[in-house]
Amino acid sequence: MGGHMWRLVLTGASGGIGQALAEALAPRCAALMLVGRDGPALEALRARLGPDKVRVVQGDLTQDATLAAVEAAARAMGGADLLINNAGVNAFHDFTTQEPAALRALLDVNLLAPMLLTQRLLPQLRQAGRAQVINVGSLFGYLGYPGFAGYCASKAGLRGFTQALRRELADTGIAARHFIPRATRTPINAGAVDALNAEMGVAVDQPGDVARQLLDFLDGTAWERKAGLREALLVLVNQLLPSLPDRAIRGQLAIIQRHMPGQSWRNKRSAS
Repeated sequence: MGGHMWRLVLTGASGGIGQALAEALAPRCAALMLVGRDGPALEALRARLGPDKVRVVQGDLTQDATLAAVEAAARAMGGADLLINNAGVNAFHDFTTQEPAALRALLDVNLLAPMLLTQRLLPQLRQAGRAQVINVGSLFGYLGYPGFAGYCASKAGLRGFTQALRRELADTGIAARHFIPRATRTPINAGAVDALNAEMGVAVDQPGDVARQLLDFLDGTAWERKAGLREALLVLVNQLLPSLPDRAIRGQLAIIQRHMPGQSWRNKRSAS
């Protein structure tokens, strides 16, 4: 399918990974729709890629009006045959003191929004004959990690949704697929996350690396790809022998907590 010219809907297009994906995929698209919250960034990207074949929808995908606008714009460009649900938010925080609004945002943006957008675009994807839905997940969808309880829940849900949808659509021409990048240097990560990754020696990719990996994945047939051999091995161990990561992460907990925001309750407990 390497020579196919896609009609792509890309969410999170104004972010670091999203912009890299748009630039890498544009030469392989007959039409490209960029969806995101940052209107000026989207327009600047559209100007770079070629305004004739690029459309922009600026808005919040947790809002019905934005979902409807994407659906209408996709129909106007001839219907989508590739949807990449890349939009996402992260939040590194002690779960005990994390704001409920932050937890709702994690689930709304990372899980519910891609589900609802996929549902809206499925008629167009079916009409295309052969199509793909690629959901951009996270290693933390497999591996529960301190400070990321809400994020892990949202990404585990996205993985479950993708697998269920893949099986539900097995008798159609639509492939639902799951792409898991490694840690990536983008503004989605707060300074605390970057500092933690640096101290823990976590391998961090650039957005361009992620874009190249996704292009390779797009042309393959596997339903899922985990970027990084070490990361894939960690997922396997966590599935087969979860007590081993339990002990390893317990040994790292003091380092994680040193970087984790929102631990005032721990300080109060130790002082009492």
